[in-house]
Amino acid sequence: MNSKADFSGAKSIAASISANAARLSDALNHHMRNSFQPESRKTLRKFHPAEVSELTGISMSNLRTRHQEGDFPEVETDSRGRRLYSAEEIDQIRRVMARTGRNGEAYLPGRRDGDGLQIISIVNFKGGSSKTTTAIHLAQRYALRGYRVLAVDMDPQASLTTMFGYRPEIEFAESGTVYDALKYEDPVPLSQVVRKTYFHNLDLAPAGLLLSEYETETAYALQHKVDPPFTQRLAIALDEIEANYDLVIIDCPPQLGFTTMTALLASTGLLITVVPSMLDVASMAQFLEMAGETVRTLEEATGPIDWSFLKYLVARFEPTDVPQSQMAGFLRSILLDQVLTTPMLKSTAISDAGMTQQTIYELEPSQVVKKTLDRILESVNGVADEFEKTIQQAWGRTVE
Repeated sequence: MNSKADFSGAKSIAASISANAARLSDALNHHMRNSFQPESRKTLRKFHPAEVSELTGISMSNLRTRHQEGDFPEVETDSRGRRLYSAEEIDQIRRVMARTGRNGEAYLPGRRDGDGLQIISIVNFKGGSSKTTTAIHLAQRYALRGYRVLAVDMDPQASLTTMFGYRPEIEFAESGTVYDALKYEDPVPLSQVVRKTYFHNLDLAPAGLLLSEYETETAYALQHKVDPPFTQRLAIALDEIEANYDLVIIDCPPQLGFTTMTALLASTGLLITVVPSMLDVASMAQFLEMAGETVRTLEEATGPIDWSFLKYLVARFEPTDVPQSQMAGFLRSILLDQVLTTPMLKSTAISDAGMTQQTIYELEPSQVVKKTLDRILESVNGVADEFEKTIQQAWGRTVE
């Protein structure tokens, strides 16, 4: 009797979970349709002259002069006559400056002859450490700065994919994700799953729940010595499209499994996010210890793993929080210049934007209190610009 009752109870709980999932899915569909009306896909806003000046390094006066002289393309104006620029138009202006401006190559910061593709994994062992927030803001900032960027979502939870306006559990329930390029049976070229996004210069290799199958399939493949092994699968997949990009930004899952290791072993550099609290730092220490042991074991089998850089980002930082400031100082005293000088601040602007799957770069400035927006932009841009110097140095360029 009891076992039947227990089984019946288990079935009712399972049915309840499934019903909850269906209701949530329908509600999210409705929410996203409303958020992105009148189009079913997200679009990117236009940028004001001050933003174009900050992104390109062209002074406001030079921007005006070049328009008056007809050097730059004509762009839309608002009701007050201010110019508004699409990301594509900013890119056109950048290319004009590369041809005609002083120190023209500075306007095209991406790869040059002999430069390798920079593949950067954003990692942490713990959820809630701003990995996805960091990944998408870096990817968008670098696309706006003139780099050709591929964002790769390696987390089956697919938060990065969702931020680009997709519903992974619906649109990629059976295929269309990075898993298709990594799986051991009949993998497809990565180019078949990469999608253009509404962000100029930024493509996406999406994720979905199917990616979780990669963990169990890899364990089986190791037992049966299936080639190529997990240590090479993402690197091989990226080889097919490496000429199309300057940077690959990978959002890794919050655990050190085969999926994360596959990303790490394809990477040229790592950025580890850490929230400056005792629990988070202790968790990161565990992650580093496990990662170090795993990498040493892999090196014994495959040879040296050579990352160009390893950096730490203090994330969700609240400057007025004394224990956080002390912990951030502690991290810098131990890890020295491996910790980026600029922290990623905790901000209501980021969390509020996330409610509609937006970043601070997608928000219309009028949507946010100017002081709040300026504060978080200074932080996020500062992080991206500091880390950009690390990328440039990996290409052997001198950075001021």
